Amino acid sequence: MRSTRRTPRRTTLRTAAVVVGAAAVLAVPVGSAFADSSAGAAVAPGAPVVVRLADGAVAKVYKTGPNRFEADIFAGSTKLDTLVSRGGGVAYGRSDGLRVVLQPNGGVTSWMEGGEKSRPKVKAKAVAPAPVRVVMPDGRIAKLAADGAGAGAGAGGERAVISLPDGEVLGAIDLRHPSAVHDGWTYKLVRDGERVKFVVIDGRGGGSSWVYDFGSGKLVETYGVGAGAGARAGAGSGGLR
Repeated sequence: MRSTRRTPRRTTLRTAAVVVGAAAVLAVPVGSAFADSSAGAAVAPGAPVVVRLADGAVAKVYKTGPNRFEADIFAGSTKLDTLVSRGGGVAYGRSDGLRVVLQPNGGVTSWMEGGEKSRPKVKAKAVAPAPVRVVMPDGRIAKLAADGAGAGAGAGGERAVISLPDGEVLGAIDLRHPSAVHDGWTYKLVRDGERVKFVVIDGRGGGSSWVYDFGSGKLVETYGVGAGAGARAGAGSGGLR
């Protein structure tokens, strides 16, 4: 690690850094991978605080006087450098890609050069879209949701929850249990290629049907068919309470 007090030239560099003061912290690259310490408030005179640095080295931080802190940098048992912050100034150190900053309150920040490139990427958690609300011809409400969560969810997570207008839930269907009958009305989920459709069939009123796009809840098709066809569509379906 480059020292700034062991030769006259390095002492000059250290002095320049201290004169710059707290404003020099702005030079720290925001996008780098940091190892931070709030050691400053906990450092007592004569009692070191040990801080783990970004590359696994450690800094032993001492309060050596009013507005004065020192940090001894160690890699194992080898002492690499001593950083000194005095009079509200900031001290810097560098060794083999490790950057260390000793702040005016005794806090230590460290990072590795190129740390942004080596930082593991965190996959963003997928957020399920809000359910789509459909008012059906029978006056009941269907909430179409593709959340993939909950018991009975199909492979794609598409579910339709059927309720009364006052919010009382009658039941739900999904792609594993895609249809149900209640009071003569049939509710179905149908996969059509890459799309899923929600179908409502009036088995009591002659078998007319309404087809909704699952993703948007928009009515995309209507059919007026005979009672026989409507009865066949509902045959073998499960029932809502």
